[in-house]
Amino acid sequence: MSTDRWVGSEVTPRKLWFGFATSGVAWVLLGCLDILITWRACQHQENYGIPDAHPYVRMLYSIVAIALFVISIWSGLVSYRNWRKLTAQQDFIEAEAVERHEFLAVLGVIITVVMGMGIVWLALPPIFLDICWRAR
Repeated sequence: MSTDRWVGSEVTPRKLWFGFATSGVAWVLLGCLDILITWRACQHQENYGIPDAHPYVRMLYSIVAIALFVISIWSGLVSYRNWRKLTAQQDFIEAEAVERHEFLAVLGVIITVVMGMGIVWLALPPIFLDICWRAR
């Protein structure tokens, strides 16, 4: 890939890859955090048979989930702006990614929608269910 192609362009490879990969990374981080928090918070309950002594665990998980969801939306907006700058098409529904750069931008938007919904679905159970009860 030649670097002179990017001279004068507002869409850089960094922006393309940020839009493409950030939502997926945010979803994986939330999944790992879910496992870590569940393991750590429920260890006390399993060892001593008493209710969870850490009421702030739900708040911490919710705050991190909201932050990762906002980051995911931001990456989707970056991908959409990249796509608008790279293509002459008017409607995203009928988007055709002709070049690799357009494909990365369109795929970034699609990944953001899918992974954003994954973040929402992963963050919902701790709001309604006890974290330790859900882990059993």
